[in-house]
Amino acid sequence: MRSLLDWSSLLPGTALWALALYLPLSVPLRRLEAALAEGTLSEGLRQIALLLSSVALALAVGALTQLALSVLLGPSWGASLGLMAVLAGAFWSLASRSQDD
Repeated sequence: MRSLLDWSSLLPGTALWALALYLPLSVPLRRLEAALAEGTLSEGLRQIALLLSSVALALAVGALTQLALSVLLGPSWGASLGLMAVLAGAFWSLASRSQDD
């Protein structure tokens, strides 16, 4: 018997949304970075903690975004919009680099 929601169809879209949202969501983690700097962790452990927290945050928000879009539009549309968000982010990144030159 098939479940109401096939979770495997959400994985590609979740990964795409996590990739698209990684940089915008890692910016607010400055407070965590400041708190870690005041702590006793070494520089390497601080970087690992920041990386893991930003990836976990992006995956969580990516999963919620994909789930919401899948419910509203369907799993394939949610993943397609995730791909478009990744490509738009890459386009804007390249455009800003060429403008700086």
